Amino acid sequence: MTGSEETPSFRLAYVPGVMPAKWVRIWQERRPGVSLDLLQVAAADVSGVLRDGGADAGLVRLPVDRTYFSAIPLYTETTVVVVPKDHLITAAEEVTVEDLADEVLFHPLDDVFDWDSPPGEPAFECPATTADAVELVAAGVGLLVVPQSLARLHHRRDLEYRPVVDAPQSSVALSWPEEATTDLVEDFIGIVRGRTVNSTRGRTSAPPEPERGRARTDKPAARQKPAQGRTAGRGAKGRSGGTQGAKRGKPRRRS
Repeated sequence: MTGSEETPSFRLAYVPGVMPAKWVRIWQERRPGVSLDLLQVAAADVSGVLRDGGADAGLVRLPVDRTYFSAIPLYTETTVVVVPKDHLITAAEEVTVEDLADEVLFHPLDDVFDWDSPPGEPAFECPATTADAVELVAAGVGLLVVPQSLARLHHRRDLEYRPVVDAPQSSVALSWPEEATTDLVEDFIGIVRGRTVNSTRGRTSAPPEPERGRARTDKPAARQKPAQGRTAGRGAKGRSGGTQGAKRGKPRRRS
């Protein structure tokens, strides 16, 4: 070994709340010789990581700059409000933005929603992260609206969440720099789109037509048995009294 060869790898960035495990498992089954390296990146930073070549593709939250990035939308999340376990909102199955009008709502700096007009009463501080905001909700000083995956990510036994039916929603997509659409990126696109191994673009080809043609021309030759039929006839004749039968009869006449 020269020590200069590198093991091929595919680098996948993903934002908090996104669970790439099912796609990673399929990748490992289809491309066992290419490692998949995961990199968790804050939602606000993932575009910069992809631009700088720190990852080959990313599971990101829309929108992205479509003049630079390609993107395949994957799913849209339910929006929920995180509340203390003893809050009145827990008595309802779902709420509206209007139901939150008199509540103190935190809008952390990494808020993934682009609110036209943030709902609720303004909080006394702006938390730096969603995790910080969850701590404040647990302290009973306000509520937090987030995608459901982030509520699950920061789950606490003293908190609950309820869907907010008319709030903005967050959509997750696979994104990558359009000018860097490599074969490995195409492979991962096939996985997230649910393609089978044989349907992945540029990975399979039909058997050559000439091979099938030669197989057909061989079959008639195998059916030609006139010589075998004549040989079988001579054997039958010998058994029914031919030359071989006469020789077997002479010793009986001498006795």
